[in-house]
Amino acid sequence: MNMSIIDYFRLDSQKSATVAKERLQIIVARQRGNGGSRALDFFIPKLQEDLLDVVKKYVEIDNDQVRMHLDKEGDYEILEVNIPLPEEKLKKLQ
Repeated sequence: MNMSIIDYFRLDSQKSATVAKERLQIIVARQRGNGGSRALDFFIPKLQEDLLDVVKKYVEIDNDQVRMHLDKEGDYEILEVNIPLPEEKLKKLQ
């Protein structure tokens, strides 16, 4: 119970940052079939926007450095998101 209010919020921020990091590490794969490409036409841009919004909550990013690539492997479509995170901004979260 000796935890100060500042420590409490710092821990919450670290948990949120960890969750955001884990979410970004996921490569989104969706098996074609239910909804096909038309569903992806809406889904992928919205997912990209949401991912960037989550990262921007915690660090400043350069939108020009963000790379997103949609690839097809067999019956799967894979969205790969590469967002360079500046080290000086990350250190403030730790």
